[in-house]
Amino acid sequence: MAGVHAEEVLAALPAADVPGAVVGVRHHGTTSLAATGVTEPGGDVPLRADAVVRLSSNTKPLVAALTLLLVADGLLALDEPVDRLLPELAGRRVLSRLSAEPDTAGTVPALRPITVEDLLTMRMGFGFVPEGPCPTVDRAAELGLGFGPPDPRGLPAPDAWLARCASLPLLDQPGTAWRYELSFAVLGVLLARAAGRPLGDVLRDRLLAPLGMTDTGFVAGPERLVPAFVRDEDGGLALFDGVAESRWLAPPTFPDGRGGLVGTAADLLRFAGMLLDDGGALLDPAAVALMTTDHLTPAQRAAPGAAPFLDGGGWGFGVGVVASPVGTRYGWAGGLGTLWYSWPGHDLAAVLVTQVLPPTASVFGAFTRAIEDALAR
Repeated sequence: MAGVHAEEVLAALPAADVPGAVVGVRHHGTTSLAATGVTEPGGDVPLRADAVVRLSSNTKPLVAALTLLLVADGLLALDEPVDRLLPELAGRRVLSRLSAEPDTAGTVPALRPITVEDLLTMRMGFGFVPEGPCPTVDRAAELGLGFGPPDPRGLPAPDAWLARCASLPLLDQPGTAWRYELSFAVLGVLLARAAGRPLGDVLRDRLLAPLGMTDTGFVAGPERLVPAFVRDEDGGLALFDGVAESRWLAPPTFPDGRGGLVGTAADLLRFAGMLLDDGGALLDPAAVALMTTDHLTPAQRAAPGAAPFLDGGGWGFGVGVVASPVGTRYGWAGGLGTLWYSWPGHDLAAVLVTQVLPPTASVFGAFTRAIEDALAR
């Protein structure tokens, strides 16, 4: 069959919804990149295919892969409690109900410790709550543990951050419910302690450098970084993070495993290609299978805390897993406008890069449909 190329996918996107976009496709080992538009609304600077952007939640798959590398190194085990490296999280208590106050009277003991796998599958027992009032989540927001766009300057150092996290009870018993997304911030602290080095250094040495992902990290240079925007109530775009004053130009106090990385479409495609190649020379094929297989129960997928994010799909280690008309796809999106999916049955990976918060369903949907329509032909 004819290959799918970035140019044809890019042409299917609704151009008016974002100032510019970059698409990268790797199909049957052939890679193509294409860019369109400009770097800012009404601007005249073309968006380049090698633009550096804030990856936001596309950080999570990379952190998941790093976890599996450290497991292969013997520094961690998937089934081990996190207590050895994160003693602050030992002896957890759990809310008796979500509306209970976060004190001893409103909690019960955890039935088991949090494990490394619980963090990877976002079943540690804490995260996003759409079900109604929850004083514990309100308290988490007061402590800077809430949910929202990444901010590399807005968090304390890892030990202090984890102490804040440990001051709160869990919302659910470990392993029982999928909740976005605090687990991956905890996971980042765990990985740094397991390796005895800052998360960014470990990520660079074990994952990024071997894959040639030279533009990915927790710090951006100003040369190719492009501004990011947020939609206002009228649908216009206001500046979220510029270039000269970007919050990503200096090392973060807290290297956030949830969404702190910057990178390029080409770098993200290199990572996706490694997984398509069953881990290449980096990851064991069994680890890739673990990462890209749904680990949730039907009840966990359908629960109120999961349904808004998973949209009927499942969750592996750091990636969503979805049954599509052309076969299973896996990948994840970033709230600042990045999207990656791979269709392993077709040996295809594709990434979309924009810098608009929140991303529109029209752009993401057109991207996915263009690829699946091409694969169905």
